[in-house]
Amino acid sequence: MGGFPLSGADGERARDILAGRARPAPTRDAATVVLLREGAEGAEGGEGAGGPGDAGGPEGAGRPESGGVEVYLLRRKAAMAFAAGAYVFPGGSVDPRDADHAVAWAGPSPAEWGEIFGADEKLARGLVCAAVRETFEESGVLLAGTSATSVVADTTGDDWEADRLALIDRSLSFADFLAGRGLVLRSDLLRPWAHWITPVVEPRRFDTRFFVAALPAGQRTRDVGGEADQVTWARPAEALAGARDGRIFLMPPTYRTLGELAGYATVADVLAVRREIVTLMPEVAEVDGELCLVLDGEYFRQGRR
Repeated sequence: MGGFPLSGADGERARDILAGRARPAPTRDAATVVLLREGAEGAEGGEGAGGPGDAGGPEGAGRPESGGVEVYLLRRKAAMAFAAGAYVFPGGSVDPRDADHAVAWAGPSPAEWGEIFGADEKLARGLVCAAVRETFEESGVLLAGTSATSVVADTTGDDWEADRLALIDRSLSFADFLAGRGLVLRSDLLRPWAHWITPVVEPRRFDTRFFVAALPAGQRTRDVGGEADQVTWARPAEALAGARDGRIFLMPPTYRTLGELAGYATVADVLAVRREIVTLMPEVAEVDGELCLVLDGEYFRQGRR
């Protein structure tokens, strides 16, 4: 049985919580979006999309061959309090204003999303809005258009950057951002993928719904800084290989999601999947004498630098 090892302070905290000497941290609602593109698109991902040395994959994995699905990954800065140094998908916590009814909306309703994710309508609205907002904040990609059938073609101008920064510092709400540009959120561009809850032994915990979405035609991801010091497009199998041999670090939800996506040949195949959303939360078990996070009886062991 493999596992995600909990050593040092992490292991001590885990033992304290399991023994009842410490209380688990509360969870925060969050949303994550797995951006997808066809590998044949090559360098179309925009500035910084190739990762270190423009290698096309994490830590010099080498430029992918044409074809196959690629995913967009960010490496969180080493100084971050949560998942420091890990490669992750764009995402973040729900802002209370994300549930604002003023958000212009096209596609499946909040009630429909709530049914899929087991959430009430208010939370579902907040999750979808957070998914779109955080994706724009962390990649420059915006899943919105001027109508229910259009999507923004370019978000790279200085005015877009000013709005992105205002969203990040919360001086601009997502509803006001969309209204100011005459845009509607395109919830139909998202697909539900998973529901993960951070283990009870972690000091920072999130209740996160995962979505998948295709990179809209004409839009480009770019290295927008902030919480990440590196961005890249990579095939799922390449990212997994990098994690197994210790070149990159992946959190359990990212690792599992990449493993699931590795089996699909095209973005259309991924978007066509009808997923049954089951809540996943790794638990603590002793593996080879050390505490580890495990899921479904076994998980993974990856090298960590």
